[in-house]
Amino acid sequence: MITIVDVARHAGVATSTVSYVLTGKRPISAATRSRVLESIRVLGYHPHVGARSSAISRTNVVALAVPLRDGLHVPVVMRVVSAVVTAARHHGLNVLLMTADRGVDGLRTVAGSAQVDGFLVLDVEMNDERVPLLRQLAQPSVLVGRPAVTAGLTCLDLDFEAAGAACVDHLAGAGHRHIGFLGAPTAVYQRNTAFAHRTMVGFSAAAMRRGITSTIVPTAGDHQSVFKAVQALFRGPQATTALVVHNEAALGWVTAALRALGRKVPEDVAVVAICPDELAEQTSPPFTSVRLPAEELGRRAVELLAGKLDGRAVEPLTLLAPKLVERASTAGVHSRTLIRRVPPAATA
Repeated sequence: MITIVDVARHAGVATSTVSYVLTGKRPISAATRSRVLESIRVLGYHPHVGARSSAISRTNVVALAVPLRDGLHVPVVMRVVSAVVTAARHHGLNVLLMTADRGVDGLRTVAGSAQVDGFLVLDVEMNDERVPLLRQLAQPSVLVGRPAVTAGLTCLDLDFEAAGAACVDHLAGAGHRHIGFLGAPTAVYQRNTAFAHRTMVGFSAAAMRRGITSTIVPTAGDHQSVFKAVQALFRGPQATTALVVHNEAALGWVTAALRALGRKVPEDVAVVAICPDELAEQTSPPFTSVRLPAEELGRRAVELLAGKLDGRAVEPLTLLAPKLVERASTAGVHSRTLIRRVPPAATA
């Protein structure tokens, strides 16, 4: 199916320019207009009736709602934001960034002002209060995240349940029977943020399926908090031999915390993280990780929203399959004998 984006590429102009030629909303030079009309003829483009009607009032601006709340790791979020801005430019769209935590009121105000053509929504919760309004708005929306109920929505995300399970399966396959989970800050779980909730569910379900003993501890991202959390994971009677880290801010402190407890990576403890590749590669040693495709999520979210704005049908739910990349933090665990520290027997 030929779209307005195809016409824009063929004519060598922005998508908005094609819209202006079709609607007459803005004056376009005769040469550019002629080139666009020729591309329309050659490609056989037939504007969707609804898209043509909505194009008359289009602003070519989309809103990116990313409330900067407690526990949110801003550097990773900004990777998504940067990808959104870059992809939007390619589609002839500008981006209005909404960082205030105003929830439903913020979305309703922007939607009612007719400033934007659509919404991209981040930091989605399992029972997100914004979802009912998004279903009702005239403007289309795409959620980067998956709430509990997705009916009537367009959602895109990494399959975090599968990601949590992939970490367990990798470590269980190496013989680990006691795995700790270093999670997001407590505030993230209290909000029931979708990505954190689903990762924990996937991790726990895989551990039960494998007969693995698991312990989950949330943590903030500072050195002292990470040390206390890691210490808690290794304080119990079970000899923890592996650690899954789902907290980008904590990554840089994990090895130091383990070293302070007299444990080396990977000799004593294998570590798997869920994070962007670049962060996993910066640790010492580099961590085996399930890749968090921040840039791909941003780019594909824009593509989905642009498709809806052009009147095209899009997939209601897109889940990206997790990809685990093995690095030095689990190197050799498949062949070595795991050493478990057994607490001394109590004496009478």
